[in-house]
Amino acid sequence: MRFSMITLSGLMLAAATPAMAQDETEPADAVTVSGSVTGVSDYRFRGVSQTGEDAAVQGGVTVAHESGLYASVWASTIKDDQAFAVLGYGDAEIDLSAGYSKTFSNGVGVDVGLLYYLYPINESPALDTDFFEPYASVSYTAGPVTAKVGANYAWSGQAGLGGNDSLYLRGDLTVAVPGTPISLLGHVGHTDGQLAFFAPNQKYWDWSLGAEVSASFAKLGVQYVDTDVPGGTLFTIPDYKNFIGADETVLAYITLSF
Repeated sequence: MRFSMITLSGLMLAAATPAMAQDETEPADAVTVSGSVTGVSDYRFRGVSQTGEDAAVQGGVTVAHESGLYASVWASTIKDDQAFAVLGYGDAEIDLSAGYSKTFSNGVGVDVGLLYYLYPINESPALDTDFFEPYASVSYTAGPVTAKVGANYAWSGQAGLGGNDSLYLRGDLTVAVPGTPISLLGHVGHTDGQLAFFAPNQKYWDWSLGAEVSASFAKLGVQYVDTDVPGGTLFTIPDYKNFIGADETVLAYITLSF
């Protein structure tokens, strides 16, 4: 996402000293703070609804250093009654992350870090919900096209995962339409392990196609999302794919960034 940057050092400098002359070159800020607020018609996590296919409100803040190190917090409303997906997890999800991100002059970018999924309003005291998930990705930008591949891995033995680990492999493609504020988006992902416990053999694919329009600090997007979770009767539940919120959908979102 694109953010307008609010810099910590810039704010402190403005508060402490008078304005500098216009022709004086200011040094680059070492630390930047960015954030966003999003309204989305359905919060899909790897193709599966976390809100019972209802709307969600989301927001996040990232603090980044010029070295590439960063830390962020992101939160979303969820719905506790969404079948298997978030049963007992409460009504909020908070993701804490820290990592290192760098884009090189040849167009190659890297991003590695650690995510912590936190469910602070856990409505089932006997249910362990929180877990860690390291992640890594490599991207390449050539002109208006950016391609990215990555992996997220949650190791076994964590209370929030049960006895199995989980691996998520993903690929993303973004194409900026020249001369317009429009970007076309494509995504495919594969979940294998505990976080696919609701799928046959604990494996499934998810994919999406979409478009975004950016203007100043606002972004408006629409996406088609689907999975290959079976749509027929499974575990004696008719229309199983729809029951767990893994069915096809078209969702819309608007993001305001600062």
